[in-house]
Amino acid sequence: MDSPVRIGVIGLGNMGSVHVSYMDAIEGATLAAVCDANPAAADRVALKFPGLAKFTTYEALLDSKTCDAILIATPHYQHPVITDAAFARGIHVLCEKPVAVRVSDARRTNELHKRHPHLKYALMFQTRTNPLYLKIKQLIDDGELGEIARITWIATNWFRTWTYFALGGWRGTWAGEGGGVLINQNPHNLDLLQWLPGMMPSRITAIASLGKLHPIEVEDEVSAILEYPNGAIGHFVTGTGEYPGTDRLEIAGDRGRLVCEQGKLKLFQTRKGVRQIRETSKEAFAHIETWEIDIPVPTASPESHRTVTQNFVNAIRKNEPLIAPGEEGVRGLELGNAMLMAGVTRQPVTLPIDAAAFDTLLKDLEKQYGGKKKLTAPVDAVVDMNASFKKA
Repeated sequence: MDSPVRIGVIGLGNMGSVHVSYMDAIEGATLAAVCDANPAAADRVALKFPGLAKFTTYEALLDSKTCDAILIATPHYQHPVITDAAFARGIHVLCEKPVAVRVSDARRTNELHKRHPHLKYALMFQTRTNPLYLKIKQLIDDGELGEIARITWIATNWFRTWTYFALGGWRGTWAGEGGGVLINQNPHNLDLLQWLPGMMPSRITAIASLGKLHPIEVEDEVSAILEYPNGAIGHFVTGTGEYPGTDRLEIAGDRGRLVCEQGKLKLFQTRKGVRQIRETSKEAFAHIETWEIDIPVPTASPESHRTVTQNFVNAIRKNEPLIAPGEEGVRGLELGNAMLMAGVTRQPVTLPIDAAAFDTLLKDLEKQYGGKKKLTAPVDAVVDMNASFKKA
């Protein structure tokens, strides 16, 4: 494709506004249209981009023939619906996280995309561009850790106040966003949880608490145990009520352990394989020589969203490999669905997850807890928009 890619942004809330803000810096592309149910939101964007086509429904934008590609930044449930409609019209798609609320929808969209292989389908998993996680991925793929034995991620740095949930009627509800911390705050964590080691668990057990720390309908605290086919074990702990929170990732393998915390990466590497020493050493309390290494990592790019969007455009124009192909979104989503299902039922969930059973669970949760969110935003509520741009 030689001509500039005409992009339409659907949804002009916090994240949609962020994406619009850098569109004039994307090489080989132009912002051609925007869509939001609130006409005033589109009018504000038009002040910066004269001649912009404005719409109040995604169907009108898709049918207008003004766009070659779209960026979806709407509420969660609309993501697969708009993606499917775009594919039917021959339009490329870059979608904000999560790819869907239900794994059944993500699987269906993946099947639909197979019928349109010429269309590029990507996800806004900008954390995959973070030098810290890129280095972890490189070390694992290069075999520096050997076979993975344990993955532990404490991700409780998602503190949210009652006011946060009160400011959006859809927040903290099953009908509005289809879940809580797992579907709203954790999609990037869950994507990295499978992308970094390159493997998925075969079984998950969990404890999920609904509205434990906030008067909302959905889960705001989750602790999960993941079992992998190779015998490895995983732990994932998250929540929106703890402060100060923790963001600590440990990955242990046959050749040592990686620790990622507070923007720093440390490798404790053993000179010999742990399994070999464990099984063959004649010493009862063997000591394995270990090197403690501070891994140098460049400062994270502040333009990670822009990087993913530029990659998406390059994929359309030059067939550049996608940073986060849309089909891969189902993996992290499946982890979240399984954690929620196991956590609520207190029963282990085997993967691949039974999508129909999860859909039924979601309907039951909405029926049982729908309307139990009772929050009113203070008149003088304070909103840090910059923080909103960084985290959903």
